[in-house]
Amino acid sequence: MKFDDLTQIVGENLLAHRMRAILTILGITIGIAAVISVVAIGQGGRVAILSQIEQMGSSRYFEITVDQSRGEAATADTFRVEDATLIKELSPAVEKMAPISYVPLADIRLPQTRQKPVSAQALGTTPDYQAAGNLVVASGRFLSAGDVSAHSRVVVLDAELSKQLFADADPVGKQVFIQDNSATVIGLLKKQASVSMGLRNAYLPVTFAQEIANSRVIYQLSGVAVSKEALPQAIADSVKILEKRHTANGVHYKGQSLEDQMTAVSKVTSAITTVIGAVAAIALVVGGVGVMNIMLVAVTERTREIGLLKALGARRRDIMQQFLGEAIALCLVGGFFGVLFGAGGAWIVSFFAHWPPLISGWTILLAFGFSAAVGLFFGIYPASRAAALSPAEALRHL
Repeated sequence: MKFDDLTQIVGENLLAHRMRAILTILGITIGIAAVISVVAIGQGGRVAILSQIEQMGSSRYFEITVDQSRGEAATADTFRVEDATLIKELSPAVEKMAPISYVPLADIRLPQTRQKPVSAQALGTTPDYQAAGNLVVASGRFLSAGDVSAHSRVVVLDAELSKQLFADADPVGKQVFIQDNSATVIGLLKKQASVSMGLRNAYLPVTFAQEIANSRVIYQLSGVAVSKEALPQAIADSVKILEKRHTANGVHYKGQSLEDQMTAVSKVTSAITTVIGAVAAIALVVGGVGVMNIMLVAVTERTREIGLLKALGARRRDIMQQFLGEAIALCLVGGFFGVLFGAGGAWIVSFFAHWPPLISGWTILLAFGFSAAVGLFFGIYPASRAAALSPAEALRHL
């Protein structure tokens, strides 16, 4: 059968049963849209997270923590403020090193105002974190060594937190309350170009942060190596020095570079996207079962048509091509609308989540290819049943 003739027959048969065709197409559309949107949102989220991690520092950035894979957690004896200074002095591979303590959900508010407090992460550290965290000061200054040693009640705000508290006014020199502790704003950071994902940070001298949290726990050390090639040596030196200084605490220190973190996050997000995409693909399989069901019904309803075609000389191959063509056409049309709805859904979710939906060309081609494969797979059995009908048996229905 010629392709033009096959196309015309398939189109006429589908138009003759419009409602049935529309419902079948809808099932495929939902399956393809689910797969496209999940993959696009997952890839966009992965890029957003990696971008956020990349803003933590340069390619020379590294962190020293306890080995959390062993179930370990930092205590007051795990790190000391002095460890950062000592590591920088003893290791020629380490350029900067800063201790990090957190008050994860600190309430920050303006004095003498009924304004609702803003929840932010109060991060206690030292001057070296400006280089380690890749922070750029827009106005005022960052923390100094004198601020740390004097337990100064000062704070540096990031752009998002400053906007929440002071709108567009310059906050430098003004007072804020952090967990009901008064502090003077000494600096404002430039807004980072990466996806912020709603995070707000306030940077305090580590000694002041420990007073607010009423805890001397330091959770990690953040450092910068003198060069990218020196990263392994910087991590090894830091771990070795810490192990010698804290032999009695029984924890295992672990170093990780920025590249290591990005690789680990990329593997996790890719795995999650794959699993969720596989679950979403179940909807496509259900749509394929619907195609098979509709085509089996069509074979039963069109028994007389099949008998007439065979009586007029149609070959087994012609009948099979006709029914396979209808199944594949249903799935391709469903795939087209599935790509449109999937891309639209991914864009809407990504717009509100503030990350880019990534819909690549291969994803669209894969969706159409998979649609055709579903039509072929679930259309073979009905088409073979139609082609196998005996002309004499089919003509009895006339």
